[in-house]
Amino acid sequence: MLGGLLKGTLTLTAVSFVLGLAVALVVALMRISPNRLASGVARFYISVIRGTPLLVQLFIIFYGLPSLGVNFDPFIAATIAFTLNVGGYAAEVIRSAILTVPKGQWEAASTVGMGYVTTLRRVVLPQATRAAIPPLSNTLISLVKDTSLASTIQVVDLLRIAQERAAPSYQFLPLYSVAAAYYWVVCLALSFGQSRFEERQNRYVAR
Repeated sequence: MLGGLLKGTLTLTAVSFVLGLAVALVVALMRISPNRLASGVARFYISVIRGTPLLVQLFIIFYGLPSLGVNFDPFIAATIAFTLNVGGYAAEVIRSAILTVPKGQWEAASTVGMGYVTTLRRVVLPQATRAAIPPLSNTLISLVKDTSLASTIQVVDLLRIAQERAAPSYQFLPLYSVAAAYYWVVCLALSFGQSRFEERQNRYVAR
């Protein structure tokens, strides 16, 4: 099962989370944009993602799209579904974090000649990161557990291997318990990493 954890669960989690954050940043910037069309598209995307079950999203991509001639490998389909899901939830986290940065920071950056992108990269996002760390960490931990849904579309992950081993032996309780323990240990490690990262960030905050 360790192989399924490393090659399936953790790989799927890492790839989906990184891509999801990229999507979330774009959607968050669209959400706070004065452009009504961009803001409206972002609102709709977030509404759909947050208003529908992740399992349904996964099934639409893997089982539904082939009817339109669009086929994906199970791992790719799972990555797309989890990426879009993370993007929808993390977009609101990033948007809220950006809004915590005082408007004076934007104005100060503008007075010294910084453009929009430079201001975001050098002034706003570094400050917003501190506010975003806790909720984004929770999103990551939830994603680790949500990847178990990928077993429903034949992705070989931790849960899928536990199912395959339990079926012929009927050792459902011990094997599923071991799988649960693996998930728990990973989530504990991520929680510890979150705490350490927050402590490191808080060193640079004036008190």
